[in-house]
Amino acid sequence: MHRRSFLAGLSTSAVLAPGAVWALNEASASTLINRLVTDINGVIASGKSENAMYREFERIFKNYSDTSYIAAYALGVDARRASGSQKKAFSKAFQGYISRKYGKRFREFIGGRLEVKNVKRVKKWYEVSTIAYLKGEAPFEVTFLVSDRSGKDLFFNMYIEGVNLLLTERTEIGAILDSNKGDIDTMIKELKRLS
Repeated sequence: MHRRSFLAGLSTSAVLAPGAVWALNEASASTLINRLVTDINGVIASGKSENAMYREFERIFKNYSDTSYIAAYALGVDARRASGSQKKAFSKAFQGYISRKYGKRFREFIGGRLEVKNVKRVKKWYEVSTIAYLKGEAPFEVTFLVSDRSGKDLFFNMYIEGVNLLLTERTEIGAILDSNKGDIDTMIKELKRLS
């Protein structure tokens, strides 16, 4: 659970630097993941407070990941009955929730690294296979999925030893919604509280 918890946090931050002008290809997909590690380590090494770090991770998530896709996937079929304003409020609350949730794990990356091992095209996106090395842990595989379907090269999912993080988040959001008797507004309020 230790390494899974940490790497789940990476899914909110694997993004390409702004201003990139090339079309998504093997090189840019690989570069995206390598920049991810640099960006995360920069925040960790900043010496900022935990709350300031969470704000930085939220900024990364908001600006550089495919937030609309990730939030819509996490809401799942309940998005069909949500109003436009509820979807917008959920997306914003989810952004804060997921940034804080996974941001708590980023410190565990100090002294660790991810090494890109293979990049391959799959349909309209790229799979970037990496090996993760964390202190005190055996190396393990992490696969990132990147796409330019939004008009920019962005991260939209990852697998940790075969565990799909999009499905994990959908399950967790579904559980929060169930605990609130299906009330979307109440679920959004709880996400804000957890952020």
